[in-house]
Amino acid sequence: MTEHHYLPVREIRWFGAGIYELRLDRRGLAFTPGDCFALFAGDQQASRPYSVASGVADDFLAFIIRRMPGGEVSDYLAGLKPGDQVKVSPPFGWFRPGNAAPGMPFVFVATGTGISPFMCHFRSRPEQPPDALLYGVREAVDAVELDWLQRQCPVKLAVSRERDNGYHHGRVTDLLPGLDLRAESQYFLCGLDAMIDEVTVWLERQGVELSRIHRECFFNADFD
Repeated sequence: MTEHHYLPVREIRWFGAGIYELRLDRRGLAFTPGDCFALFAGDQQASRPYSVASGVADDFLAFIIRRMPGGEVSDYLAGLKPGDQVKVSPPFGWFRPGNAAPGMPFVFVATGTGISPFMCHFRSRPEQPPDALLYGVREAVDAVELDWLQRQCPVKLAVSRERDNGYHHGRVTDLLPGLDLRAESQYFLCGLDAMIDEVTVWLERQGVELSRIHRECFFNADFD
């Protein structure tokens, strides 16, 4: 039988109206950057997997969550208070952002809460930044810790639903032609399925082998 854990809420921080970061006391749980944990709605069976966004040396577990209208789990978690207990599964997963040979260049591409495993990489391995991070959000306020991310590596932000000075208005895939496609680079994609498919097709058309494209889908949804 899988052993679950009950971890107290430390805090909830909001980014815009629909994105929040849930922080739980870690209590010694080990994980690898890129891992997910299933978070439960109370003691009910309903659960959703969320990639951990905190670093391996942090004393808390952080998760970047989009509050879905009527979402059984995201709504429940959004209403918790410090000290409330969250039922949490053991860690699992196969996506390993930045897992490349020493000195090998790599690139991150994220939409929405797909930034989570990349934040975990930055917090766990600050000495191994990617060549670039392409980050797509609906509104500029949805960009999580943007100032901090920009201190970790070159970041190009695409904002799809509003015009904002200094940022590209459109989809994150619009930024692909600006990439320096080095022959040995690895590419790590996380977020909407449509974005992942579009980026994969574009990279393959540029001669990038599929074995160098690593993907994790967070949502099946329209890509805007």
